[in-house]
Amino acid sequence: MPVLKKIVVRDFRNIELQELDFSPNVNCISGNNGEGKTNLLDAIYYLSMTKSAFPAPDKYNFRYGTDGFTVGGTYAMENGLESRFSIQVKEGEKKLVRDEKPYTRLGEHIGVLPVVMVSPGDGALVSDSGEERRRLANAVLSQMDAEYLAAVQGYTRLLAQRNKMLKEYQAEASFLDVLDQKMAPLAAKIYENRRQFALDLQPVVTEYYRLISGGGETVSIEYKSDLASASLTDIFAAHRERDFSLRYTSSGVQRDDFLFTMDGHPIRRAGSQGQQKSFLVALKFAQYEIMKRSYGFAPILLLDDVFDKLDLGRISNLISMVAGADFGQIFITDTDRARLSGIVDHITQDRAYYVAQNGTFSRVE
Repeated sequence: MPVLKKIVVRDFRNIELQELDFSPNVNCISGNNGEGKTNLLDAIYYLSMTKSAFPAPDKYNFRYGTDGFTVGGTYAMENGLESRFSIQVKEGEKKLVRDEKPYTRLGEHIGVLPVVMVSPGDGALVSDSGEERRRLANAVLSQMDAEYLAAVQGYTRLLAQRNKMLKEYQAEASFLDVLDQKMAPLAAKIYENRRQFALDLQPVVTEYYRLISGGGETVSIEYKSDLASASLTDIFAAHRERDFSLRYTSSGVQRDDFLFTMDGHPIRRAGSQGQQKSFLVALKFAQYEIMKRSYGFAPILLLDDVFDKLDLGRISNLISMVAGADFGQIFITDTDRARLSGIVDHITQDRAYYVAQNGTFSRVE
C-alpha cells in the first residue's frame, strides 16, 4: 500500500515552495478559504494521476509569474521499499520520473499510486453534462485496468481522426470503414468495463448513502450507452449520413452517461442540497471501496471540505464509517480547526495537523 511520506511542491498554484512530512494515517489541513488547502491536495492527486483533479489547462496550475511547476513525493511502497516520484510540467511538456528513471509513457504510471479525491467540485457530477461522469469512470477504471486506459486513449485518438475527416469533408466511405473497424474493439472494452463499474457501484453507493443519510431515500445508478443495443460498427453505419451532415461523430461511447436517481427521479432535480452532497460523498466512498477491493489495499483518500453542507448527524455517520473501516492514508481539509481536531482525535492519535496560510503550511500540535 503506497503511503506518502514526504512531498515537495514548487510553483503549484499559490504554493511557491513547500516540503512537508506526513503521517501514514490521518493528515489534517485547516485554514481559511483561498489559503491553499485544496491546492496541496490537488498536488498529491496530480502526482498520482499526472493531471489535476479539476478540468482545466495545466497553465492554470502555474504559480503567478512562472511557466511551470514541479511536484515530487517519497512513498513507502507495498514491497517495504521507498520510491521517489517527480513530475515536472513546463512549456506544455510533462516529465515523470521514478527513482531517477524517466517513464517512457505517462500512462505507465496510472494506478501505481492509487488515489481518490472528494471535493466540493464533485457537485458537477450531478449538475453538469455527462462528460464529468465519464471523467469519473475513466479516473477509476484507468487506475485499476491498464488495458482500459489504453482503450480510452486509442479510441479518443481515432475519434479525433474521424471527426477531422468529417469536418474537412475528406471522409470517404472506405476510410471510415477502416477507422470504424479499428474503433469497434476499443469501444467494446470501454463499454463492458463501464457497464460492470455501474453494476459494482450500485449496492455500495446504496449502503454508503444509507449510512451517511440515515436511510429514507432510495438512490440508483444507471449506465446509458449506445452500445447497449448494437455494436459500434452497426451504430456508426446507421448514423453515417447524419455524421456527414453534422460533420462530426454523433454516436459512440464518447456519449455514454450515468444516470443518478433518487426515488426514481434525477437527483439534480429531486434531491436537496444536503441529499445531493450525501449522494456524492457516498459515490466517492463507493469508488474508494471498489478500488480497495481491486488492489487488495486502500488507496490514498483526499477529503477536501467534505463537512461542508452536511449536518452534524451526517458528519458523525461519515466519520464513524471512516473509523470503522480498513482505511489507509487520509488527508482532510476543513476551515474549522476545532471541528476537525474534535472529530479526528476520537479516531486516532496517529495524526498530523497543519495550518495553511497563503500557500505555506505549518505543522502544529
